[in-house]
Amino acid sequence: MNGAWYSGWRHVFKLDPERELSDEALEAICMSGTDAIIVGGSSGVTFENTVDLMSRIRRYEVDCALEVSTMEGAVPGFDGYFVPIVLNTDRAEWINGRQTEGLKEYGTFVPWESTAAQGYIILNAEATAAKLTGADTGLDEEGLIAHVRMADRLMRLPVVYLEYSGSYGDMRLVKRARSVIEGARLFYGGGIDNGVKAREAAIAAHTVIVGNVVYSDLEAALSTVEAVREVDLAANFEG
Repeated sequence: MNGAWYSGWRHVFKLDPERELSDEALEAICMSGTDAIIVGGSSGVTFENTVDLMSRIRRYEVDCALEVSTMEGAVPGFDGYFVPIVLNTDRAEWINGRQTEGLKEYGTFVPWESTAAQGYIILNAEATAAKLTGADTGLDEEGLIAHVRMADRLMRLPVVYLEYSGSYGDMRLVKRARSVIEGARLFYGGGIDNGVKAREAAIAAHTVIVGNVVYSDLEAALSTVEAVREVDLAANFEG
């Protein structure tokens, strides 16, 4: 494990700047004890709605990072930045096309010390991100592990992100992916809508990302923070 700025994150809420969230709900999220908030979305992300959400989160002390999915949504002032690279697609624009276009325009201004690439492996065919990027979501275990090794060993990416986006993944595969990783941090996101699933994901992955449930069941979303903490307390006790 490296000592990067995100290396201590175990639980993260991911908020979409296009979706509405009340001030009361945002306060509960920011004060929940989560390690960080990632701002990002697959569609409808603009400079204006990203700035608005960032300014609201900035009222609190929680770490706040931006997942840069569009040049329109590239906003300065975040604690850190993630640049997604979709690994399981054959569309070059999602591997290095949009990224290099962004660097042509903003490369001089990138805060490299707080910027990291995310090797995305999108595994839910119904997800907006999968449809947008043309991701090959039908990977078997062998194919998934090959992609993880590509990201971790060959490309030396600092983050591998298994994204099920809206559906709960196979934790056995997530554990298998983690077992072959040597240097990257494994992020998992998708379908975590209660404490039980959060605990399972926290055992399987390095970092648990909780997103959609924030907008449908705030109390359930908040319960995931304590669930992840319980996993870590149990591990420390056993250790």
